[in-house]
Amino acid sequence: MRDGCENVCGAGVEAPAPTMDDARAALLRYFGYADFRHGQRRIVEAVLAGRDALGVMPTGAGKSMCYQIPGIVLPGLALVVSPLVSLMGDQVRALIDAGVRGAYLNSTLTPGQQRTVMKRAVEGAYKIMYVAPERLEDPVFREFTRQVPIPLVAVDEAHCVSQWGQDFRPSYLGIRDFIESMPRRPRVVALTATATERVRRDISALLGLDDPVETVTGFDRPNLRFGVERLEPKEKRLRIAGYIAEHPRESGIVYCNKRKDVDDVAAWLAVQGVTAARYHAGMDAAARRESQRRFIDDDVQVMVATNAFGMGIDKSNVRYVIHYGMPKSIEAYYQEAGRAGRDGEASECLLLWSDGDIATCRYFIEEGSVREGLSQEEASCAQAAQRRMLEAMIGYCRTTDCLRSYILRYFGERSYDGIADAAAGSSEGCGNCSNCLGDFESIDVTDIARACIACVRDMPGSFGKAMIADVVRGSKARRVLENGFDELGCYGTVRAAAPLVKETIELLAASGVVAISEGSYPVVERGPAFDEAQREGFSLCMKKAKRDRVRPQPARTPASVDAAPASDLFERLRALRKRIADDKGLPPYMVFSDKALRDMCAILPRNDREFLQVNGVGEKKLERYGAAFLAEIAAFSRDR
Repeated sequence: MRDGCENVCGAGVEAPAPTMDDARAALLRYFGYADFRHGQRRIVEAVLAGRDALGVMPTGAGKSMCYQIPGIVLPGLALVVSPLVSLMGDQVRALIDAGVRGAYLNSTLTPGQQRTVMKRAVEGAYKIMYVAPERLEDPVFREFTRQVPIPLVAVDEAHCVSQWGQDFRPSYLGIRDFIESMPRRPRVVALTATATERVRRDISALLGLDDPVETVTGFDRPNLRFGVERLEPKEKRLRIAGYIAEHPRESGIVYCNKRKDVDDVAAWLAVQGVTAARYHAGMDAAARRESQRRFIDDDVQVMVATNAFGMGIDKSNVRYVIHYGMPKSIEAYYQEAGRAGRDGEASECLLLWSDGDIATCRYFIEEGSVREGLSQEEASCAQAAQRRMLEAMIGYCRTTDCLRSYILRYFGERSYDGIADAAAGSSEGCGNCSNCLGDFESIDVTDIARACIACVRDMPGSFGKAMIADVVRGSKARRVLENGFDELGCYGTVRAAAPLVKETIELLAASGVVAISEGSYPVVERGPAFDEAQREGFSLCMKKAKRDRVRPQPARTPASVDAAPASDLFERLRALRKRIADDKGLPPYMVFSDKALRDMCAILPRNDREFLQVNGVGEKKLERYGAAFLAEIAAFSRDR
């Protein structure tokens, strides 16, 4: 394999353009994989051919390889723009452990350390450098980039550039200006795990991508089991504690919407005997770093956190993600839930919600309306986008259809695992979510929904859910009679409790039939699907939890069943990994993933050549850890 940095930075002779053979050789040498996955291959080919690229791949699909491998084989220094300042150190440590010369440049370094990093980069000491988007505006950094060849700029978490995305960051809007200011325009690759078609268009335009090769590999994660349960707040803790007790040796994340909930849940779990850490923005930086370290190093079983934790976390053996409340969007939920099962092993994503979560999310959207760096119009637009995303999230919690289909529909995908057009109402489902497994009872609320639709249509003006419920239920309240609403055709047509009527209105809003305004006095108005809902054939069902239901466990994928090792060898290898990781000051997953350990258990390698056949073992991993793991496997074989 050619290493272009020495050729360019040394004698000044331009190196031959690297090929896909060079890329595959680097992939095997540094990361232990024989070839690229389909989506990775297309992006790497585009970058090596001098093209811009946009990649949308689910968490765990190997997005980092799409810029790390080109960064290794292209001459010069590849820049990676990432919002994850607190995690850049871990990302660079993982590169260095694989044998790749990496560096980062951010505010955690002193000015002197920053100057040293840039000096060494000019001298050709690094192949890949991580920087935060704010760094691109620094005149000193811009001068530095004029002194070093930069063939590639990778934009990680690229959805942050779009106000239609769930994590819009104004600092990302300066990336295009930085790229256009460079003496020689580099290739640009933008990567994200969650982006609707509209967000993808935004990414391309706002980053100034030049006729990019676009790759959307699909959003499905077959190894994840999705579950939704509606529980009252006091029931949620018991459910979480029960789940953890059923999975005593597995790592998991519990996400909470509020800092207070993080503190309370973490403290309560500790009382139950669970080793748990906590993480939120109200903690000081040192405490957050320590919590993160303990979780990544497998010193605690569970991390309880707000969404401030997780973006960029590469811990591959997270077996479950539980949401203590409803997130604000499908994008946010899928990104957070997707931190489970990054190694491809069977894992569970469980969302616990209550009506109060909806009010909390709406409050956060309204209170977060003032956005630094945005005009009033832009802030208003971003806020409206968040409201629409919340309605889709509410729909996910309430739907009686396949949860996996719902997610894929949202991202514009029409099929998965050979099930054609699940979005078009196929009776088939994924067979691996709580809805498909019948973990609820379905209540037909079509008649209530039709009455509410008629009420919204016939009432003069806009009113709230309570008024609509009063009208259709035939209330004799003064405000109903004074407005003459007792003369409407829908008056008194419903014989159901007010909470059920209001919940039906929420379900109609989640389906786009009606829209609920924001503010202190929200009103119900016609939604985009209002006219369609008045046609013959319209129906609406609502979920109701089964009493004493048996909650199915995650279904194991065929791959994980075939590779399932004897648990005693796996535990011995996991203990060895922990000892080595602690000795070297690394997170265990950086030594080997759970998937690699299981592969060792299946292959039982006896020598270096066989050890290189293990998934994720490259030359550097063999050199550093091979002898210890081969010895442990040999000892196990003798003991049997």
